[in-house]
Amino acid sequence: MAGVRARSREEKGGLSPVKLIGISGSPSSRSKTLAAVETAVRHAAERHPAVEAEVLSLVDYDLVFCDGRDPSLYEGDTRRVIDKVVEADALVVGTPIYRATYTGILKNLFDLLPNDALLGKPVGLVATAGSDHHYLAIEHELKPLVGFFQAHALPGAVYAKNEHFDGGELVDRGVIRELEKLAEAVVAFCERQRGPLVGASAPTIERRTPFETGEGES
Repeated sequence: MAGVRARSREEKGGLSPVKLIGISGSPSSRSKTLAAVETAVRHAAERHPAVEAEVLSLVDYDLVFCDGRDPSLYEGDTRRVIDKVVEADALVVGTPIYRATYTGILKNLFDLLPNDALLGKPVGLVATAGSDHHYLAIEHELKPLVGFFQAHALPGAVYAKNEHFDGGELVDRGVIRELEKLAEAVVAFCERQRGPLVGASAPTIERRTPFETGEGES
């Protein structure tokens, strides 16, 4: 990943790493979307020693078109990208918005994935566009896609537009901070999953009826 180096287990102090994958769904090699996704993922990797981070710019991979076969039967770059997503603990997914929705290259990746590839995983969403015109694409297009896979689309999705960039560089401090907060939310979700609440067999707070608390008395 450009600008982000995954730490070794020794550098993490022996902690089991959180595998964070960033995905840029832009068909352009010089992409504002890639810059935004890298900003979020880099922040997570630099601030949290247990994060093992990588960004996949889909345009750099020779992904075949989904043809309906079992995901395990794909080969080459296609199989490698599928495996990276399946093995990830968390994701930051970014796309430019074309014609009111995400890109074809990103849709093809999601078509290639097994149905349970994102099950229960936190996903931070990032969208880029020329103006405010497509702001609601996150709500109307990206969140339903993530929801189909039974992943957790986290609050705080980030929308960046052309004026937030200088060339291909993200320069708007407000958007940068939003991306950093999104990264923090992704990591925090993973930490909660790995804590004592995971797999709990009963609520940690005793549940009582209104009559037991006196609230049901008239």
